[in-house]
Amino acid sequence: MAHARPKNSRDWVKRHLNDPYVKRSQEEGYRSRAVYKLSEIDANEKLLKPGMTVVDLGSAPGGWSQWSIKKVGAKGKVVAIDLLPMEAVQGVHFIQADFSLDEGLAAVVDAIGGEGTKVDLVISDMAPNLTGIVITDQARLFTLGEMAMEFAVKFLKPNGVFLVKVFQGAGFEPYVKTLRQHFKAVAAKKPDASRDESRETYLLARDLKNPSS
Repeated sequence: MAHARPKNSRDWVKRHLNDPYVKRSQEEGYRSRAVYKLSEIDANEKLLKPGMTVVDLGSAPGGWSQWSIKKVGAKGKVVAIDLLPMEAVQGVHFIQADFSLDEGLAAVVDAIGGEGTKVDLVISDMAPNLTGIVITDQARLFTLGEMAMEFAVKFLKPNGVFLVKVFQGAGFEPYVKTLRQHFKAVAAKKPDASRDESRETYLLARDLKNPSS
């Protein structure tokens, strides 16, 4: 996961240290404030249930994986991948690899059980290293979003769910339109833990229209 910082690093540090979600994550033992984005959406949408198989794309530093394994329990499975290293989360199968490369994708497919395996939930908090050039960052983010969507469409169960981070702006409407071609229900979510000035939005897609066999 990558995040944009204000131009003045001192301002970013001050804001980060005063952020209630940062403080809460430290107190509750979570890796990052991002866990509260997923937990809020999960609370409202009932995404995670015991025994589920979950794929966490762009998992580092591990907050979403921590939340997911807690909810799916010992009978569930969480497979996580990130280009960056991630400290082990008990019960989570982590792969340090580039999901956009064939080797990374193959490693995830192998970890879930092979080509014919279907999963319950695909969550993607993937983001590119931000350049600050909006049009470039948007294009890179939606490229990752398209990869995540292609994976979800192929590997989700018919009633499976796909949650993906996107940015408002160029590329947003075409991406939503493509999601709607594949899923029966698509909704935008802006959890409280998303900073007000952030353009990030989460799209929640449910129930494949034409599930693959």
